[in-house]
Amino acid sequence: MDICAEEGDKPTVETNTSCGTCFSSDVPFQKKVDKLELTRTYEAQHTQSDIMLVSEFKQLKLEKEAQKNWDLFYKRNSTNFFKDRHWTTREFEELKTCREFENQRLTMLEAGCGVGNCLFPLLEEDHHIFIYACDFSPRAVQFVKQNPCYNPDTCKAFQCDLTKDSLTDNIPADSVDVVTLIFVLSAIHPDKMPLAVENIYKVIKPGGCVLFRDYGFNDHAMLRFKTGNKLGENFYVRQDGTRSYFFTTGEFC
Repeated sequence: MDICAEEGDKPTVETNTSCGTCFSSDVPFQKKVDKLELTRTYEAQHTQSDIMLVSEFKQLKLEKEAQKNWDLFYKRNSTNFFKDRHWTTREFEELKTCREFENQRLTMLEAGCGVGNCLFPLLEEDHHIFIYACDFSPRAVQFVKQNPCYNPDTCKAFQCDLTKDSLTDNIPADSVDVVTLIFVLSAIHPDKMPLAVENIYKVIKPGGCVLFRDYGFNDHAMLRFKTGNKLGENFYVRQDGTRSYFFTTGEFC
């Protein structure tokens, strides 16, 4: 399980989590100290301003319009916002070690596939895999299917609200070897996260593997939020109406 900085940050940039602050070894010591002090200043300022919650009326509206807001996000940004994730097999060695024999054909679910920034690089690198890919946003799924690399023989993309649409409508029960949850759970209301996990449990094989990566408590994405963006404990709304939860390592122990 990984708790990491905001998606798109380079490995040499500091990552702030509940476990402390880690810095790249190629940064001079003085710069490390300066950045540590700056981070502490951000945290102090954030704590002081992080009191007022968004009104209950607006919170209910954000929940009701969650899919609409993500659809608008992809309408504005098309396929250009997130970088392709060519780091997946490097960061998740389980994609190789979970195979019982070399070149075993794996069945995988990418929950929250977006426009295919993980899906297509993985299919390009691993020719012995079939991937089910689902997303909350119908527009994102449309972009996936319009990609020239989309091939029904190696992947199947479909729209799905993980908190209420049964995955078994598109995936046979107990059939998936590996599930990836990369910057996905954080976009779901904390009260509904267990529903998403239970849904995934229905399609994963006994002994299957779930690969998780998401935002961590006190990373820069969290500290940048201003007064008036807090929805609840570790839960915030962006200006475009999309939301993000920031995990602590203790939540997965």
